Amino acid sequence: MTYSEKTLDLLLKGQIQAAEKEFFWALRKDEPEMLFSLAEELYSLGFSNMAKRVYTKLLEQFPTEDELKTALAEIAISEGKDDEALNYLKQVTPTSNAYLEALLVLADLYQTQGLFEISEQKLLQAYRLAPDEAVIWFALGELYFSLKQYRQASDFYLKLIKADILEYAKVNILQRLGVSYAASGEFEQARQYLEQIPLPQLDADTLFQLAFTQLQLKDYEHAIQNFEELKEMTADYATLYPYLGVAYEQNGQLNDALVTFQEGISVDSYNVELYQMAGRVAAKLGQNEQAQKYWHKGLELEPENLTLLLELSNLLDALKLDEENLALLEEYLSQEQSDPQLYWNRGKALVRLDRYDEAIEDYQAVLKQLDESVDFLHDATLFFRNVGLREEALYCVQKYLQQVNDDFEMEQLFTELNSELY
Repeated sequence: MTYSEKTLDLLLKGQIQAAEKEFFWALRKDEPEMLFSLAEELYSLGFSNMAKRVYTKLLEQFPTEDELKTALAEIAISEGKDDEALNYLKQVTPTSNAYLEALLVLADLYQTQGLFEISEQKLLQAYRLAPDEAVIWFALGELYFSLKQYRQASDFYLKLIKADILEYAKVNILQRLGVSYAASGEFEQARQYLEQIPLPQLDADTLFQLAFTQLQLKDYEHAIQNFEELKEMTADYATLYPYLGVAYEQNGQLNDALVTFQEGISVDSYNVELYQMAGRVAAKLGQNEQAQKYWHKGLELEPENLTLLLELSNLLDALKLDEENLALLEEYLSQEQSDPQLYWNRGKALVRLDRYDEAIEDYQAVLKQLDESVDFLHDATLFFRNVGLREEALYCVQKYLQQVNDDFEMEQLFTELNSELY
């Protein structure tokens, strides 16, 4: 064995001190070709300091060998020595055989600095020079993927797959392409690639993406199956619970959906979305008190959540729990909450409590905002007529009949109001 081979053998066995002794002799006795191979192996194994010593020694012997400069630049980048890396790379000219590699290393350097546009320029320059190089396809795919430019990323991942390259630098290309398609909203294409990955090879994030894609395609059975598989793999994967619950809900399994949302709350008790969803399903199941508790808890965590407020107020309105609804709305409407549904809900509660003068203000406040809602127009027509505001009643019934042309009772009311006013 050469000294270089002995060095690597001892390092792999964990005998560091003995390896350093052989490394000392390798630098002095082994041929340049052997030393170059040694440096590559050392760098790949994580011994970058030793690799740097070899490359530096070789560069002293062969100062025009640009491949050594790109290798040293790559090590300098890993050490955070950007200026040193740039110094090496500037020495590599476009006529050099190592120029393509230098462009790739430059792209990596600019990416670590957050200069993504310059990094992209260098990679595209390399792509123009060598459009069939898989390493460039991969580099561009990874850059666009990291920037969430998924459509561009998918173009280059697809090139790799068409070249029968399903893994590169320990990255699963099927996974990358599937996720890129899913993030671009191209769920059919996403499923096509994600489902090719054997289940044992799916990490948690990829399994989530597969289940999420199936959910978007309304393939609820398979989505549920894979979300449940993910839950068994890692029960603290908090993101899965809202989607698994929705899959159960859309599949008509409301009890399972509610249990899932409850499990999610136990994993992430600050996730307002879970309280909102749990309340919605509880209400569907007729568990109205439970629904109110979930929505109240959600509002405690996120007082400005209008969706929660509306759902809770609408439930209280449906149950005719008027005092509770007024207490809820008093707090929020005093903050100039603008959603007209809330004012209408308060108006209905005031009417049922015979507080007509107060109700008039709420109905008038949202008259123009809700004049496309047939439910509001029907209710408001009757309310305004009953409190003697015939002009407002006539306005509402006219708007109503523009949308509903087969309501005989409202047609009669229109005739009456019209004759009374004109």
